Amino acid sequence: MPPNSVFINAFESVCCAGESSEALFEAICAHQSGIKTFTEFIHDKQIALGKIEKPFSIDEILELTCKKVLAKSNLENFENTLLVVGSSVGGMQTTEAIFLRDHHYANIDPKLHAIDAIAHTLSQHFTFSDDISFSTACTSSANALGYAHEMIVKGVYENVLVVGFDTLSLTTIRGFDALGVLSSRPCQPFDVSRDGMNVAEGIAVLLLQNKPHKESIELLGVGYSSDAHHMAHPSPDGAGALCAMQKVLKYAHVQPSEIGYINAHGTGTTANDTSEANAIETLFGSHVPVSSTKSITGHTLGASGALEAIICVLALQKQILPPNTNLFEPEHKTLHFVNEAKTHRFRYALSNSLAFGGNNTALLLGLPQ
Repeated sequence: MPPNSVFINAFESVCCAGESSEALFEAICAHQSGIKTFTEFIHDKQIALGKIEKPFSIDEILELTCKKVLAKSNLENFENTLLVVGSSVGGMQTTEAIFLRDHHYANIDPKLHAIDAIAHTLSQHFTFSDDISFSTACTSSANALGYAHEMIVKGVYENVLVVGFDTLSLTTIRGFDALGVLSSRPCQPFDVSRDGMNVAEGIAVLLLQNKPHKESIELLGVGYSSDAHHMAHPSPDGAGALCAMQKVLKYAHVQPSEIGYINAHGTGTTANDTSEANAIETLFGSHVPVSSTKSITGHTLGASGALEAIICVLALQKQILPPNTNLFEPEHKTLHFVNEAKTHRFRYALSNSLAFGGNNTALLLGLPQ
């Protein structure tokens, strides 16, 4: 039997730049960043972060987001659905809050701390066929999408719900500060004046199925690589990102010249942007429109792969290229960066996620034939 196709049939997101995916896409196109500056996280230091304004708890927002996706679907419930979660820090914020309140670990629930804390939380509100969680730093939810793709292609499941989720925690923020990569202003991916990234929180939920619905976007394949260049820095020549992109194009039998848009990982750090730009230039030259949307959303870490997949879905549905905000003087002059939102006829979009340890994932999305 031929392999099953995989379709993104329903989705929703929440991040600092929008309480819905539609609001987020509008903010991206209008250059309306959700990133703000804060002084309470690091002593005597101002940093820029992407924080969700919460009228209620982040867990309640997650539950509501999943309910919205269910309402948009053809499902009555998730009983015949696999849950796949991608998160970098799991329930770390919950653990931190308890420890800072009590100054000891006695009241910390391990089930609410580990990476599968998100799946555990959702299981209180929904019934899933099964669940699995991935934590591979900033590729977590991209890899969750990859696993979901494989399960549907092989006919193991017909419905898979992918959840990308990360919250702001002191451990995360101060960890990136220790690496010296946090910016005090909204980040400037690929700009010569960039000075770092913006840690952010986000929720992205996508329902993948083996049959298309109206306005479905197809997840055509996933490419993985590990260049193992350094624990925290990618290979400067972009070998890892290049390999991941080459693999997904080969899997899907799509030529580089057919790609109409690349949503770059583009964190705004010197090491990441230079490496990824080199990879894109090597494979695509200067003809493919490229942008990073992290100057609007911040870097949502483990949620970023799923969040940016949603951005690509909307770009394909609307046939609009999302712009790269805060890009005034590109370091790589030859790449075709998108400066303003504009209509553009294209069939395929590529979304890159790059993580610590040279862990790279490239997603290929397209309009169904």
